[in-house]
Amino acid sequence: MKFETPLLPGRLQRRYMRFLSDITLDTGDVIKAHCPNPGSMMGLKEPGSRVWVSESDNPKRKLKYTFELIEADDTLVGINTGHPNALVHEAVTDGTISELQGYATARREVKYGKNSRIDLLLEDPDKGRCYVEVKNVHLRREPDLMEFPDSVTSRGAKHLGELADMVAEGHRAVMVFLVQRDDGSRFRLARDIDPAYGEAFDRAAAAGVEMLAYSCRVSADEIRAYRRIPIDDLPSQ
Repeated sequence: MKFETPLLPGRLQRRYMRFLSDITLDTGDVIKAHCPNPGSMMGLKEPGSRVWVSESDNPKRKLKYTFELIEADDTLVGINTGHPNALVHEAVTDGTISELQGYATARREVKYGKNSRIDLLLEDPDKGRCYVEVKNVHLRREPDLMEFPDSVTSRGAKHLGELADMVAEGHRAVMVFLVQRDDGSRFRLARDIDPAYGEAFDRAAAAGVEMLAYSCRVSADEIRAYRRIPIDDLPSQ
């Protein structure tokens, strides 16, 4: 996924009220940017950090700038939780995620379950349906180890239960943890942050939901999923 316009570099002043951030651009201008991330952003909101924002010319937007990237632990990290669905769709389409190949069609945001929408629905006359849920990952508390979630997510636990329901109905269901950084070669659940999500993960895995984790190469020009990383605490499937 290439950014539509060149990103503007700057320094983070603060991230606040979940969806707002104040940033000083390299030009010296101080801007207010939308922060498209509902999580805690643990380790990714240090004042003075190097950041990059996108600029929109849409006159209907309240804020013309969007907080996209931050430099943390000497690596670039994508913080925009609106991108992972498109990134996984792209990686399925171009063959990067080999585990999800062989389907005739791929549709995004399809209604299913209990008033939910599946991030990606793959369909094929021979293979049937594959329900793909995507979660954004950027938490790194230990060297080489990526974790999810960075805050309590009851909605995420609900999605795991709905994927298990799809398996019970005879379909394939896959959870993809999409890591928007490239300085970790392992993934595990942050069970200390959200024990309930960990329990939902275990139930879903036992029910037959497949779990995948992929990391991304991130630059100021583009973000692209490129390699699968192992999940440490994944029950045998």
